[in-house]
Amino acid sequence: MIRYKFFTFSLYSPQTPSIYTALGIKKQRHTVLSNLQQVSLKTEMARSALDEMSATGAFVRTPSTFRNLISRDPNSRFPAESGRYHLYVSYACPWASRCLAYLKIKGLDKAISFSSVNPIWGRTKEADEHMGWVFPASDTEEPGAEPDTLNGTKNVRELYELASTNYSGKYTVPVLWDKKQKTIVNNESAEIIRMFNTEFNDIAENAEVDLYPPHLQTQIDEVNDLIYEAINNGVYKCGFAKKQEPYDEAVTKLYEALDKCEEILSKQRYLCGETLTEADIRLFVTLIRFDEVYAVHFKCNKRLLREYPNIFNYTKDIFQIPGVSSTVHMEQIKKHYYGSHPTINPFGIVPHGPNIDYSAPHDRARFSK
Repeated sequence: MIRYKFFTFSLYSPQTPSIYTALGIKKQRHTVLSNLQQVSLKTEMARSALDEMSATGAFVRTPSTFRNLISRDPNSRFPAESGRYHLYVSYACPWASRCLAYLKIKGLDKAISFSSVNPIWGRTKEADEHMGWVFPASDTEEPGAEPDTLNGTKNVRELYELASTNYSGKYTVPVLWDKKQKTIVNNESAEIIRMFNTEFNDIAENAEVDLYPPHLQTQIDEVNDLIYEAINNGVYKCGFAKKQEPYDEAVTKLYEALDKCEEILSKQRYLCGETLTEADIRLFVTLIRFDEVYAVHFKCNKRLLREYPNIFNYTKDIFQIPGVSSTVHMEQIKKHYYGSHPTINPFGIVPHGPNIDYSAPHDRARFSK
């Protein structure tokens, strides 16, 4: 009999509805029953994406659990303060990478410190078989990865257990950490980027940049819905499917969505017009990994990114935004995917190529007015 554990400890802080409304976030509880009812779990809660499978063989992503919000209100439980917060990421993870891209674009990388884990999953405890994000033992072990000098943990699992001894969910990145209260504020990238966009404007170097402007929010939300389900999560549905039917369904929806994006980008520079928005960053982190990883590793090979002229040039355009290229470590990206999913790639062989130069000229300036 499968049991579903509902968290009884408090991961939310008491906050006024206004902060959720201001960020455009629908406040939800920690678990979504409709999702969990479909997932056949080996334990009370899946601990890695590879465990999130339905009885039909389809991949079903479970929701994030730490959902507190940082506010510009100095009296809130988590006020926006320079030097108070730390962002744990993996350069390999697209969800974490979009948070890092926001740090760079908004000019918050001096106010909010960040560090990256090793790209390849490792054992997190001798007592069980869990494989997850681990920190290197030294600065020289893996270029770009750093030991956890802030909390002294060996892996992301220990961070979660430090924040809550009762935690039994997945040990994912990103992790937005409060140095003062020594706890996880939030591990949902969609909410973290909204906080970075508005709540730190008093200390952001590029406070004038608004990636979720009021007049475009409805359009951005609609595009986000298309991108998330069919593309961001869609590539994982293709790659982690264990039966032909869910793979067929996922890959069909993926390419329908990519075709739609190609059509949109044939008429305008960005997804929501002539202004860079949140939707573009959300899409970019999947596109930059597409030909190098998803086309091979996740069987998304019906059409390569390079075969979409508008999407391909658009990806180069986003990559060349100041600061964004520094968030893309292709070697770590390839090491992670090809080295951390033994059920998909049992020998951990990393393919050579295609080594795309995203710093090459693009044609998107043709839309500039």
